[in-house]
Amino acid sequence: MKKITQNTTLDLLLKGLIIGLLAFAIYRQVFSKENVIELWQAFLKNFRSEQLPFLLLVLILMPLNWGLEALKWQQLTKRVMPVTYWQLYKAVLAGVTISLFTPNRVGEFGGRVLLVESKYNWPAVVAAGVGSISQMLVLISGGILGVVYFATRFLDWEWYLLESFFALGIALISLMTFCYFNIDLVIILAKRIPGIDRLRPFVRHLRVLRSYSNLDLAKALFFAFLRYATYTMQYYLILRFFNLNFPFIPAVSGIVSIFLFQTSVPLPPVMGLMARGELALLIWNNFGANEISILAATFTLFIINLSVPALIGLVFIIKTNILKSLGYEQKKHQ
Repeated sequence: MKKITQNTTLDLLLKGLIIGLLAFAIYRQVFSKENVIELWQAFLKNFRSEQLPFLLLVLILMPLNWGLEALKWQQLTKRVMPVTYWQLYKAVLAGVTISLFTPNRVGEFGGRVLLVESKYNWPAVVAAGVGSISQMLVLISGGILGVVYFATRFLDWEWYLLESFFALGIALISLMTFCYFNIDLVIILAKRIPGIDRLRPFVRHLRVLRSYSNLDLAKALFFAFLRYATYTMQYYLILRFFNLNFPFIPAVSGIVSIFLFQTSVPLPPVMGLMARGELALLIWNNFGANEISILAATFTLFIINLSVPALIGLVFIIKTNILKSLGYEQKKHQ
């Protein structure tokens, strides 16, 4: 009984810590901004009948965005763990919750395993890692094309810089594509790391990589592309909601450029939002856009795509026995 009480107390403390960190992260970004009143006024100004369809479409695409992420993850976990799509969807949202206050969204992996049976924790993490690589591959590919187009149209880059950037981008994409479709080579490389014998129990979990066929990886990549297209469209629609009526192709090139450059900033999403806001100003100033509208669009999309899913994910985490999910829960008879 004492062990059960201790486990219950620790479980509650962990949940309290998660709630506190999430509340601080959201408060810092949503309520403590110096220009929050101006951003709110910009939102209300555009909250009218002719603009509302754009906002509604952004809201509708939010569950699709994370639903596609769950489909991608399911494609990579179906051979190694019997988990339903709904369970994976909830785990994805739990990952969003933890990622909101961790650097470079690394906490997303930890958040996901909280809603997965403990014996599948490592296969789930490995599969999520492969899924992240597929998403990164799509993001970099689209971003490089977007930067080249945007720089050609709006920036005074020298041709040799543009050609060098494009050549390096193609080389990077080619290398990533090769590594992605030969992901099991990680096992061979891991075994050659000096002193790896001490980590042999962890390395053996990488065996799941051998279960992926090229078709599995291609399907995951396809879902990554669909998700990329979804949140890119969300960004474009939120710009339209704030009456930033940029031409579609130049706007998309600017959006994917922002996504590309933001990936190089190793910060939590709440800090990354500031970086994205600064990048957005640099990009959209080429169109003579209003600064407050640009920041309001970035701010609103953060709330819809990250804050709301994080709060939903928090509900799922609260309903979960964290210690049991992590494999530390003691059985009553022990």
